[in-house]
Amino acid sequence: MGAAYFYQLSERPLDLALPQLLEKALGAGWRIEVRAALPADLSYLDDMLWAKPEDGFLPHTLAGTQGEDATPIVISEHPLPDRECLMTVMGAETNAKEITSRTRTCVIFDGQKQEELQKARALWKSLSQDNCEAQYWAEDRGRWVKKAETSSIS
Repeated sequence: MGAAYFYQLSERPLDLALPQLLEKALGAGWRIEVRAALPADLSYLDDMLWAKPEDGFLPHTLAGTQGEDATPIVISEHPLPDRECLMTVMGAETNAKEITSRTRTCVIFDGQKQEELQKARALWKSLSQDNCEAQYWAEDRGRWVKKAETSSIS
């Protein structure tokens, strides 16, 4: 059964935090879906991952392109069920059923953007009611610190 990890951005922008989280997921050997809410955000994420990290490369592609199956990171606006790790950004949505079908789901949201913050809170509440395992992480002087956790009831 999968778990949801909520990451509230408050000190670093998405273009710095997402590559760090992707590197950790790649290190775990996971195939990753990065999901955005809007089609226009897909190009932004693609461009960002070509530029960051500055000292490395994150192998990625857009969903629907040739070689998608062989690429560790795929950027999409629709679910890709063959990926062990899902990272939702920029207000993209997920649900308890999808979270439990994956190894890890990362809900990355900007704490300064009310819409993203409200969506994250609503999802946390929903997952708690559905007895899904979830953790909430916040930035503290450049490090991620766990602030809250729920456990699934078996």
